[in-house]
Order: sequence, then C-alpha cells, then structure tokens
Amino acid sequence: MSEFERLIPEWLASFMRQQKIDLWGVADLRGFDTPRDSSGRGYPGAVSFAIPLTPAIMAGIQNGPNQAYADEYARINNLINAAANRLTTEIRQHGSQALALAASQRSDPVNIKGDFPHKTAATRAGLGWIGRHCQLITRQFGSWVRLGTVFTDMALPAGSPVERSHCGTCTICVAACPAGALRGSAWVAGMPREDILDVNACDRWKKENYYQFHKGHNCGICSAVCPYGLKRLKPK
Repeated sequence: MSEFERLIPEWLASFMRQQKIDLWGVADLRGFDTPRDSSGRGYPGAVSFAIPLTPAIMAGIQNGPNQAYADEYARINNLINAAANRLTTEIRQHGSQALALAASQRSDPVNIKGDFPHKTAATRAGLGWIGRHCQLITRQFGSWVRLGTVFTDMALPAGSPVERSHCGTCTICVAACPAGALRGSAWVAGMPREDILDVNACDRWKKENYYQFHKGHNCGICSAVCPYGLKRLKPK
C-alpha cells in the first residue's frame, strides 16, 4: 500500500471504487488562482480524476473526428459531471466545502478557456504530464481520457506533482495536427499554454472543418496518434 493509499479516507477510496474510477488523486493547489469558496478564499486543493475514452473510437479518428467520437465525448463528459457532482455532495456531507468544475465549459470564450485548467489539477495530483499536443498523458491510458476536478478545502493527502514531460523526442502529434497549431515544445510545469499550442489556430480549424461535431469543439487527431494511447490497442 502506498503512502497516499494509507492516508486517504476510506470513504473517499470507497466512493471512487463505486464510481469505477481507477485513476484519481489529490492536488495541492495552494498558490494557484482557484475558484472562491463561500468565504471568498480560493480553494487550496482538489480531487482530480480521469475517465478513459473507448480505445477503438479514439483509434478511429486519426484522420479526423466522426460522430462516434462526438457521441463518446458527450457520454464521458456526462459521466464526469455526474461523478463530480456526487463527490461534491459527499465532501459537503463530511463537513467541508467543495465545488465541481464542469467537464467541458468555456467561461472565457475570448481566451478559449474555462474557470481553471483540469490539466493543472491532474498534473499536481500526479496523474500524468502534458504532451506536445497540450493534453494530459497518463501511464495507464495515454491521453485517451477526459478529466474531472472537484475543488475542496478538506484536508487530504496530496499526490506528488508531475513537473516535466515524458514524451522524449516524439513529435508525432505535432506532425499530425492539420491546423499546424502545435509548437513542438516539451512541457515543464508552469509553462504558458501558448508556448505549446496556438489555441486560436486550433479553435479556428475545428470550427471551419468540424463544426458538425459540437459546434467545432471536437477534433482529437493529435490525441489519437499519440503512442501512449495506441498502446491500449495491444493485447495484454
């Protein structure tokens, strides 16, 4: 049993098992600009979790998204939101404050971002690192995941943050991006998103070419070609 497993409350571990969530952790977010609690203070931590996408669907979008992927994207987002809302209720019942972050919601359409990056919580919780495609890569599932985040002031043992890339010299995703939006930079913690991704070029390409899929919010090519994800197709 790891130190994290030994210190985590049994009710929380049991909750994750009940939700069939295998990859999760706790992020120490002190020093980050997090949403405010009822007293106006930023939340000091968060529970971060990942739900994997169906491998066959992900492997099928290496040349562009399709309806199966759009449906899977929506299905997993719904699962994440439901689990995050349940966890928020559980934490509150245990006497602490909590706030669920929507799975996929742009609160700032001008800068193309939400209230807080799920990926920041995930790397701080030790779930994985950011690839050259600006997506979280996990050892278990590659980048074929969607992320959930529940902010809380509950005292929980935080994971060990991942602070550098494990992509080596691989640039497959960079070459595959049809928008030319990936800059090829190797991620380190604290690096601005703009050093990795031209978010406007990415968003523009999706809206011009894939508008039929959630109004241009879906592409997935860069994630589909990632070797860490493609490993999931190999027989175990």
